[in-house]
Amino acid sequence: MAHKHGHGRERIQFANTEDKQEFSKYPTKAGRRSLSRSISQSSTDSYSSAASYTDSSDDETSPRDKAQVNTHGSSDFCVKNIKQAEFGRREIEIAEQDMSALISLRKRAQGEKPLAGAKIVGCTHITAQTAVLIETLVALGAQCRWTACNIYSTQNEVAAALAETGVPVFAWKGESEDDFWWCIDRCVNTEGWQANMILDDGGDLTHWVYKKYPSVFKKVRGIVEESVTGVHRLYQLSKAGKLCVPAMNVNDSVTKQKFDNLYCCRESILDGLKRTTDIMFGGKQVVVCGYGEVGKGCCTALKALGAIVCITEIDPICALQACMDGFRVVKLSEVIRQMDVVITCTGNKNVVTREQLDRMKNGCIVCNMGHSNTEIDVASLRSPELTWERVRSQVDHIIWPDGKRVVLLAEGRLLNLSCSTVPTFVLSITATTQALALIELFNAPEGRYKQDVYLLPKKMDEYVASLHLPNFDAHLTELSDEQAKYMGLNKNGPFKPNYYRY
Repeated sequence: MAHKHGHGRERIQFANTEDKQEFSKYPTKAGRRSLSRSISQSSTDSYSSAASYTDSSDDETSPRDKAQVNTHGSSDFCVKNIKQAEFGRREIEIAEQDMSALISLRKRAQGEKPLAGAKIVGCTHITAQTAVLIETLVALGAQCRWTACNIYSTQNEVAAALAETGVPVFAWKGESEDDFWWCIDRCVNTEGWQANMILDDGGDLTHWVYKKYPSVFKKVRGIVEESVTGVHRLYQLSKAGKLCVPAMNVNDSVTKQKFDNLYCCRESILDGLKRTTDIMFGGKQVVVCGYGEVGKGCCTALKALGAIVCITEIDPICALQACMDGFRVVKLSEVIRQMDVVITCTGNKNVVTREQLDRMKNGCIVCNMGHSNTEIDVASLRSPELTWERVRSQVDHIIWPDGKRVVLLAEGRLLNLSCSTVPTFVLSITATTQALALIELFNAPEGRYKQDVYLLPKKMDEYVASLHLPNFDAHLTELSDEQAKYMGLNKNGPFKPNYYRY
């Protein structure tokens, strides 16, 4: 057995030397550049491959050039293939099992239809989970038109299922940049229908309406935005005095923060690392850069599997929390030589520099759980003396001249989006928050919300949480009148002051 392994190893090394010669045949800069471009291209292609089973190669005609009609005779949509609707419907039904909060919201509010008269134009990832949200909005009385906020993340069969039920959807997996803006435009610009609410993820739809259709923008009753980037863009508009409608920042609501960051990362860090590298965590030396919500989630999971974890942190409060949780707080340059795994989750840039990558040991795994792909200085690795070798989807070996290899995952982009899936339950929290924010803005009396960016009222946050409790058969204790009076609270909440940190 050992003998076989030995041979295997020799063979691999031999393959490398050939590869090295192969690689040095392209000494020109242009050759190198195109090689690195093709690498990054292929890794973006497999974005969310786990989430979508549709084969996009069956038909190369652009959906824009195809005339399709659903069974009700409507052609107000543009998807890859309307015939996949039945398959998409099954996907949506599976997602509904884990999104009981939205289903119970439908039941509770179906009578009063709180969104009757709402014309919502939406731009989010189009997956089975968001389909449950869209169909909930429709059940509550809204008319929706939808498009994708990411050119790779659309599940074609789900888009088809939505189009079949009569929701105008403009999206398919693998759109071009031009298609992306065309889809957004088709959503907003339609005869005899004008949006009065915007649901956005990333701010592209808001930006398009603001720039191209200012008259529509002025009449919108409210914008709901769920991403860090989009919220940042809204605050910029507001600062410049150009935001003429109220907007709701659901990204920073307590439930979404905790679930998307702490609980979701606690599960998906292991998932992403196992799927890409099959690593065993027991006894491994791991450094986690940043001990915010994401860092805390990652560390809990790694520690539970027996990894030896240390932290880097700039904030003394977070550093002290890490110490009290039993982690050593170190400087990255002090420990980099000993580490088996390096994980960044700071949201900052250049957290792992080329100098530190140079000092890593052979076989060190480097990945990012933070928001943007700037945390690891990947650009510095695209230099002539280093060889990139694509080992499998989303996994690159970067080989130094002395033969040392560093394993880079997802080219430094978000590990849990590129290499694993996000649990439906987590998305349920986000989707319920979005639905309630839309109801709140749409039904708010004149003057409650000015032209500014607001956080979701705490009462709503508590309501989102309470809708998810039946999943766990959890029973809340009720305050007695006397207790409520003693604490100065309303029996039905909100239970905490606004400055309370959970």
